[in-house]
Amino acid sequence: MTCKERVKKAIAHEQTDIVPYQIGFTIPVYKSMQEYYKDPGFEAGIGNHLAGVEAALKWTEAKPDFLQDAFGVIWDKSVDKDIGVVSNAVIASKKDLDSYRFPDTRGKDLYAHIPAAINSCKDFFILGNIGFSLFERAWTMRGMENLLMDMVTDEGFVDALLDRILEFNLSLVEEQVKFPLDGFMFGDDWGQQHGLITGPKLWRRFIKPRIAKMYARVHRAGLPVWIHSCGDVDELFPDLIEAGLDVFNPFQPEVMDVYEMKKKFGGKLSFYGGLSTQKILPYGTPDDVRRETKKLMKEIGRDGGYILAPAHSIPRGTPPENIAALIETVNKQ
Repeated sequence: MTCKERVKKAIAHEQTDIVPYQIGFTIPVYKSMQEYYKDPGFEAGIGNHLAGVEAALKWTEAKPDFLQDAFGVIWDKSVDKDIGVVSNAVIASKKDLDSYRFPDTRGKDLYAHIPAAINSCKDFFILGNIGFSLFERAWTMRGMENLLMDMVTDEGFVDALLDRILEFNLSLVEEQVKFPLDGFMFGDDWGQQHGLITGPKLWRRFIKPRIAKMYARVHRAGLPVWIHSCGDVDELFPDLIEAGLDVFNPFQPEVMDVYEMKKKFGGKLSFYGGLSTQKILPYGTPDDVRRETKKLMKEIGRDGGYILAPAHSIPRGTPPENIAALIETVNKQ
């Protein structure tokens, strides 16, 4: 069974020969594992199941350690090399939206790399991707505090901003699904350690109807919808199922009971993630990692509906021995 076949079967809620898995790394951890294994290409031996492709939206260097994305947002990467910190607002005032031009989605150069990328990993389950897809895109452009206040004080402006982002996203989806993908992933963090950033009322007012349109476009292409949303968001699972979600990530055990979530929603949702990156992986022992990994595979992997993974890219400071224990355990299924 190929990785592609295994993931397709798992998200169809069918038992697979082994539980599919994916292990991702932050930049500093990736480098530490190259040193640990004394092998720059160690990742090829992990047996990961997923591969991703996305539009090659332009990034430019604003100054050393500061990168500007295609939307004009400048990211300070002096500390966090993986994502960075937003350091400007491209929609500083509400009237800026009228004159703002979103990046072009039709240029062939945005997608020229995708055929070769797909061909190089054709046995993997291949996901199209839009990161920072709606709420996150809005707050990076407007500023988090400003956007949250706008949601209360100026609904019309928020609707206009989110509709422009939605239009952009639907065009990106339209272009990406022309390629032979297996699924489509949206990234949009809605949660914090306790509860939703916006609260459920505002999420249902502004976010839910627009993600339903994005998910519907993916489904029209015959593909399952995946979402990455960090934080305590399990109260949204019924809404997400109603909107058309198929696979939820990162499935954080620190903010939800992952075993209970599988029992409660496992018939309608598949889950991707589940292994603690806040406790067990960084602070446990190799035996703790082995034990929890085996438990996740046995209990949540039962009857399909699960791709095992750390709940996020493995963070800086995680002992290499713990990561090696994880890799060893998934490889011994």
